[in-house]
Amino acid sequence: MILAELFPYSRLIFTVLYGITAVAIIGVVVSENRNPVKTLAWITVLVLLPVAGIVLYLFFGRSLKHVRMISRKKRRKLIKRDDIKHLMTSQGDAFSQLPIKWQQMVNMVNNIQGSPYLANNEVQIFTNGHDKFDAFKRDLLAARNYIHIQYYIIENDTIGNEIADILRRKVREGVKVRVLYDHVGSFHFNMSFFKKLRRDGVDVYPFMKITFPEFANRINWRNHRKIVVIDGEVGYIGGMNIADRYLDRGKLGHWRDTHLRVKGDVLAAMQVSFAIDWNFMKRELIEESVPLVAPGSIANPVAVQLVTGGPTSQWGNMAFVFQKAIVNARKCIYIQTPYFLPSDSLLKSLQVAALSKVDVRLMIPRKPDSFLLRYASYSYVKQCLDAGIKIYFYEPGMLHSKVVVIDDEFVTTGSTNFDFRSFEHNFEGNLLLYSKEFNKRMTQIMHDDMLRSTRISMRAWRRRSLWQKALESLTRLFGPLL
Repeated sequence: MILAELFPYSRLIFTVLYGITAVAIIGVVVSENRNPVKTLAWITVLVLLPVAGIVLYLFFGRSLKHVRMISRKKRRKLIKRDDIKHLMTSQGDAFSQLPIKWQQMVNMVNNIQGSPYLANNEVQIFTNGHDKFDAFKRDLLAARNYIHIQYYIIENDTIGNEIADILRRKVREGVKVRVLYDHVGSFHFNMSFFKKLRRDGVDVYPFMKITFPEFANRINWRNHRKIVVIDGEVGYIGGMNIADRYLDRGKLGHWRDTHLRVKGDVLAAMQVSFAIDWNFMKRELIEESVPLVAPGSIANPVAVQLVTGGPTSQWGNMAFVFQKAIVNARKCIYIQTPYFLPSDSLLKSLQVAALSKVDVRLMIPRKPDSFLLRYASYSYVKQCLDAGIKIYFYEPGMLHSKVVVIDDEFVTTGSTNFDFRSFEHNFEGNLLLYSKEFNKRMTQIMHDDMLRSTRISMRAWRRRSLWQKALESLTRLFGPLL
């Protein structure tokens, strides 16, 4: 009876409740002092799209800026260990020999993240899955004490099961094995793969497991890092996941990516990164240490910094690094990325560099693995060509490499794509490499890839169809959400 009496007023009641909720959310958005363009965009969505606006905000609009991944007490305990203390004071004389512009980069990263400059490292480059996984399996089999593995995707396929079998074997040998995977990244296949690993003694855990009612809180946040530490003596970081497609078994055929095998002081920094992510999910601080590396023990050492970033960071770590690197360029900027959806500031920085006669080259795949991201990336091509940026479409298959080369001394590579998601929503990890010798190696690889690519001219680009232009403009609107 009461419901019947209230029924004529149901629309009014709903409108009032929605209005109160929308105003409350708008108050939260405004109080967070975000970019005014984004703030106005969310206000427009909430006002014009009843119900749907709130749902979209819950999934894609919330901020994690004030979330701590590790408590202050545990962080202090972590950095007071002898191996970490050594890490914080290991830069030596090499830092003073850097050009001032790269000293500024080192200082910025140290200030926003506390990541030191590490001069004593050995770095090996992999550009195909066969070489990377052969070395990876050998290093796993040689492990004596512990294995820490973190990947966005670990597929239940041939290479995934080969790695899993090695991990089971090492557990039987008494090696401590921890595995962290992203729940969204690996959500598309049967979770029994990880359950079996767990039953066999591997300590495996998903990052931000998607469950109800936390679904909306977590679906937009991805741990995209690929970091491995084995006994504190060898590690891996880069763009490759554990999947058969990197062995030319995917739908797109050849997958071209970049991954690094590292030894030296950087292993302690990678261990800290893994420890913080592991603590965030397990609330458990790992105790395994990293052996100290004697100065002079590595021939032709490469100086590096590890930079990690994500939605919990106070600063936009990855965007800041890319911005500073581009501003520092005097001769050339070479970029490889599977998806190119730059922020307005990064796009303008690239345009300014090109208009200043810096040789700016951007390489993206002709046909990436995402239909929407393909055309969203294409929507920026004309603006780049107008400024004199050289655009290359990689032809042999899927270009998944994430590399930025600046002048003769600097390279960054890792898991970070040149897009909104990597800069704002994903947990990412990159190495910054300050080395003329390493820069020379990576520049040659980039030039080899250019020979397998098609350079796009303005004349050819203008001939694309009207429907493609329309699709580019439409998908660009969703760039921050893709």
